[in-house]
Amino acid sequence: MAAIGDASYIKKLNRSLIISKIIEHGLISRAEISKITKLTRATISVQAADLLEEELIVESHQEYNNVGRKPIMLSINRKAGFVLGIDLDYRSITFTFSDLMGQPVHTDTVEIQNSNYDEILELLIKQIKDYQNECSSSHFGIVGIGIGIHGIVTKDEVINFVPSHQWKNKDLKADLEKVFNLDIHIDNNANLSAFAEKVFNHHKSENLLSISMSSGIGLGVLIKGEPLKGYHGYAGEMGHMIIVPDGKPCKCGNFGCWELYASEESFLKQLAEKYHKPNLSLEDVQNLLIAKDPIVCDQMELFIKDISIGLNNIINLLNPETLVLNSELLKMYPGVENNLKSHLTSSVSHFNELLISDLGKYACVMGACALAIKNFFEVPELNLTIENKEFDEIIESQWTKMSV
Repeated sequence: MAAIGDASYIKKLNRSLIISKIIEHGLISRAEISKITKLTRATISVQAADLLEEELIVESHQEYNNVGRKPIMLSINRKAGFVLGIDLDYRSITFTFSDLMGQPVHTDTVEIQNSNYDEILELLIKQIKDYQNECSSSHFGIVGIGIGIHGIVTKDEVINFVPSHQWKNKDLKADLEKVFNLDIHIDNNANLSAFAEKVFNHHKSENLLSISMSSGIGLGVLIKGEPLKGYHGYAGEMGHMIIVPDGKPCKCGNFGCWELYASEESFLKQLAEKYHKPNLSLEDVQNLLIAKDPIVCDQMELFIKDISIGLNNIINLLNPETLVLNSELLKMYPGVENNLKSHLTSSVSHFNELLISDLGKYACVMGACALAIKNFFEVPELNLTIENKEFDEIIESQWTKMSV
């Protein structure tokens, strides 16, 4: 029995390895897979036959100018199924539908007007059903769902606490699984953003930090390519690191938390107060920056200084190879990376590169899609490439207002 079990396990490992190489290369021949993986051609032929029968991969002939037989190339049947990524933020929920190679197909953004858990759950159920109907003609339909939460998520994927909604101990995964027979996974938004950076942009970076800066501040950490989650899964809540003792009161219960000074939401709130307006949008800020308005320029410099205080602490603590800031606001400010680096003057602060994410506001939802793909294919690592990084050009965003 042990031998049968071992053989089954080895076959599963080989399948995973072959799929991962097909994904990584996009188009690859059986001979090339054998050369890269050191697996025998017989093993690869058997596995490829199974994958073809399951309609997970397809064959095609590559352009070939030499004399002889054209090589038969293998690739993922990207339209055989789809995944759904969900970014559940404070005022909105973003749904991104992608194919099995991580290429976004469609995105909807739904405005939410209150924090009632049951009503938001019903909204999620309705949207998921709509997406199921949309891909019902594909071979596998929806193969998995990933959900990003802007709060604390345990290792058991239970929502422990969401400060903006004041949710405590909500088992969203279980509530959705009562309705859907789907593979559903939930994680913190910053962890998913870090995963997206690794999967889509920084394939070789083993020590990567991603800082999400929209409604609050979250830190996603990859050490040796693996997520750092802490004892119960609570690691990365650097937005609640105190940078101003006895500072502004935070919903977490402390005073002077970093996200009260260095998140996009805090910036917009402070700027609106200075202009004596009820609210300002990122588009408003961009127009003011283009006009070189002195108030917004001064506020940006203060914002960058507050960001750098937290960055200095994080760099000293974790010594990252790659440090990615996920902020639509920072992307608007020319030369911001060098500006930030100019504030990181400590002789003990070491990192390889600091940059602003080109995934932008889609980092979390694309990380959720990537997580669903990884789980579906059961591969140890995932390297994907989005054909066009200008997300606003490849995604038809729809802003739907609902009374929730």
